[in-house]
Amino acid sequence: MEYGRAGGGIEALAMAKLIYITEDDDNIRELLRCTLESYGYRVQCFDGAAGMFDAIRGELPDLILLDIMMPGMDGMEALRILKNDQRTGPVPVIMLTAKSGEVDKVTGLDLGADDYITKPFGLLELTARVRAALRRNPSGGGKGENILTAADITLNVDSHEVFRDGTPLELTLKEFELLKLLILNSNRVVPRENLLGEIWGYDYMGETRTLDMHIKTLRAKLGDDADNPRYIKTVRSVGYKFIAKP
Repeated sequence: MEYGRAGGGIEALAMAKLIYITEDDDNIRELLRCTLESYGYRVQCFDGAAGMFDAIRGELPDLILLDIMMPGMDGMEALRILKNDQRTGPVPVIMLTAKSGEVDKVTGLDLGADDYITKPFGLLELTARVRAALRRNPSGGGKGENILTAADITLNVDSHEVFRDGTPLELTLKEFELLKLLILNSNRVVPRENLLGEIWGYDYMGETRTLDMHIKTLRAKLGDDADNPRYIKTVRSVGYKFIAKP
């Protein structure tokens, strides 16, 4: 999903749900990615459980599509680990498998899977099940209703509190809104004009120095370095990107 698409824009992108696809079949994985991205979701793909768990340490998804028959750790074991972890337990998981036996379905559901789809499946059915799972879990998986997390930054939307690795940070209102918008679009470049328009309003569209100064003070409070960024990366002539996994 890009800025400027019809029906998109900064608000739609900022609130786009993040879906992890863990599937070892390259063709199925790519088909799922293209389909879900066409519906406006943010998508990250993995060919095994190890890559998925590595990504989860950086950014928690809103939903996981998880294949059962994978080399190394299979989907059932990955599901068991996800549901036994306090942080990932609330994240909805839809199992994908070629197995159609009732025992396999019951096992997955007993372990905490939200849904179970047998291959081959229709893409319209899949996207309908994705929407249904997200409606049942409107808080965005394990993030909490008003909590955003990325890297070691935690942001409470209601209380306007920000923590870095558990240590509270004192941010101004604009710094808070800027950080929130960047985290909502983690690992994606947010153009300067969109940041200005969303946070300061269209009267500030030409005041690029305002944005630069707030980025500078925000970096200082995060302990970030513009030349070797851990959190906020400058994309020259375009905008800024929050690095979810330092």
